[in-house]
Amino acid sequence: MIHLQSVSLGTIEPSLAEKFPFNVPVIQSLPTIEFAAPVTFLVGENGSGKSTFLEAVAGAAGSIAVGSDDIEADKTLNSVKSLAKKLKLVWTKRTRKGFFLRAEDYFGYAKRLARIREGLEADLQDIEIEYKDRSDYAKGLAMMPFNRELHDLNTRYSGDLDERSHGESFFTFFRARFVPDGLYLLDEPEAPLSPLRQLAFISMLKQMVEQQNAQFIIATHSPILMAFPGAVILNFDQRPVAPVNYDDLEHVTLTRDFLNNPEQFLRQL
Repeated sequence: MIHLQSVSLGTIEPSLAEKFPFNVPVIQSLPTIEFAAPVTFLVGENGSGKSTFLEAVAGAAGSIAVGSDDIEADKTLNSVKSLAKKLKLVWTKRTRKGFFLRAEDYFGYAKRLARIREGLEADLQDIEIEYKDRSDYAKGLAMMPFNRELHDLNTRYSGDLDERSHGESFFTFFRARFVPDGLYLLDEPEAPLSPLRQLAFISMLKQMVEQQNAQFIIATHSPILMAFPGAVILNFDQRPVAPVNYDDLEHVTLTRDFLNNPEQFLRQL
């Protein structure tokens, strides 16, 4: 399902043209970006503007930002909010489901869940002390909301995310947070994932697209993720941004050449 059809940039006042992010070359030459497939990859070197564009789309769409749950309150996105206000989004079907996620935000989110868990467990210990001379029924009623919230956390995330490896907990998080009919804006989700887990992530994306009507816009450096069948790849290293074939990507050709003959590359270091 393609929920978000296109993104275009409105008129930029001269007073803004020299300020970030409007002075980023790819933003200055931004065409109308058409989303022709349920999965779109944004590719380019660091500093190409793909993450800036993705953050602005998240702001314009009103996406939930994992790590803060309120994109308006996320101070790290202040610089792109002015750009978000200049974007025009065209929808096939407006959706409020889904989320915006940068890889670095996830780890803060996992720590926040750990603090919530610790707080709930501390509250239960306090009730044990406060109700030690009261009936089990009264104690059970007092504990009920805290136990229910702990149960919900355990059920949704299958335990404590903060106690697992980055890759394991990241993967568990995605499984728990994906819902049908969502728009998912992901910035370098491959960061904590091994090559094997990236393949498993592709399988998860395929299931979400085919069975849950999800749409994904993903900024990535991963040739593994970019190989998703039927995906559109937008090259942010060219002006203006345009689709590119998988086999023509420098990420792909360089990785393939290196794996075929690593000694040749290493001799030149």
